[in-house]
Amino acid sequence: MRSFETVLVTGGAGFIGSNFIRYLIGRKEFSGRVVNVDSLTYAGNPLNLADVEKRHGGRRYSFVRADIRDYERIREVFSEHAIDCVVHFAAESHVDRSIFGPRDFIETNINGTFNLLEAAREWWRDKKGVLFHHVSTDEVYGSLGETGRFFEDTRYDPRSPYSASKASSDHLVRSYFHTYGLPCTVSNCSNNYGPYQFPEKLVPLMILNMLEGKPLPVYGDGKNIRDWLYVEDHCSAVWRILQRGEVGKTYNVGGENEWKNIALVELICERVALARGEGKDRYKKLITFVKDRPGHDRRYAIDCGRIKAELGWRQEVGFEKGMDETVRWYLDNGAWIESVRSGGYRKWIEKNYGDR
Repeated sequence: MRSFETVLVTGGAGFIGSNFIRYLIGRKEFSGRVVNVDSLTYAGNPLNLADVEKRHGGRRYSFVRADIRDYERIREVFSEHAIDCVVHFAAESHVDRSIFGPRDFIETNINGTFNLLEAAREWWRDKKGVLFHHVSTDEVYGSLGETGRFFEDTRYDPRSPYSASKASSDHLVRSYFHTYGLPCTVSNCSNNYGPYQFPEKLVPLMILNMLEGKPLPVYGDGKNIRDWLYVEDHCSAVWRILQRGEVGKTYNVGGENEWKNIALVELICERVALARGEGKDRYKKLITFVKDRPGHDRRYAIDCGRIKAELGWRQEVGFEKGMDETVRWYLDNGAWIESVRSGGYRKWIEKNYGDR
C-alpha cells in the first residue's frame, strides 16, 4: 500500500477538490501534508476549506494561488513543497460554458494537464514512490442508448468541447506513462452531488431556485439519464486508487444510480419540501422545460466492476440519504450561498490572497 508525504491537489478550492482535501486530512492512515493549488476562478472558493486552514494551515495544509497554465509557477510548487503525489482535479467543467466559450477549456484542461505532467516528469525523474492521478469524467465516452454501460476500455466519443478537452487530457496522461514511464493512474467518474457545489450545477441550482421561487429549467423532454454519485464516495474511490491502484490503469467510478433528469428534479422538489415541512408537490409547479442544449448526450451509465473487484471499493452513501444530507447542507448554509451568489467571496479572496 502506498503512502505519501506531500500530496498536491489541483483545483482543491472547487467542489470535489475541497471535499477530497477534507476527506484526506481526516484519514487516520494519512499523516502527510496537502498542498492545494487553485487559481480561484469563478468556481474556486477558499471559503470551502476555511475550517481546514484554521485547524491545519501551515502544518498539514497549505494553499497556493497558482494557475496550472503557468508552467514556471507549477515547477516552483513541485520544488518548494517536494511533491510526491499529484491528484489532478483542476478543470473547466461546465458543459454549457464550453459550448459558448471553449477556449478556456482547451487551455486549462489540455495545456494545464500538460504542464503538470512535464513538471512531475522533471521533478521526479527516477524517484520511487510517486504517483500522478488524473481525475476525469464519464462524458469522454459519449452517449449510450437505452442499455449498456461504460467500461474502462469503451471507445472514446466526446460530444462537447468540455468532454473533448477531458478526453485529450486523459490521452496525454496515459502517453506519459507509456512513453516516459511516469507513474500514472486515471479515474473516470459519473455525476457528483453534495455540499460545496457551485450553484450553476443541476442539484444546487434546483435547490436554490426553489428557495427563491424561480423556474426549475429542465432541458428538452427531461428524459436524459445520468448516473449520480455522492461526492464523499468519489473521494473514497480516489483515495483507494492512490493507495492500491495499479500504475497505468484506469478505474471507472460510478454510483450505479441512474436517474432521468425530470425524475431527479421531482425528487429534489419532494426532499426540499419535506425538509422545510411543506407539501411534497409545492415546488413541482416551478418545473419549466427549456430548449435542449447542443450535443446533449442521452444517457450515461458507469460500470465500476474493476475498482470493486481489484481495489475493494464500494459506495457507502445511499442516494436518499445523500440527497437529504445535500438538501440539508444548502438549507443550513445560507451565508455560504449568499457569498457565492453575490460574488462577495471574490472580495474575500482579493483581501486574503491578492495576486498570489
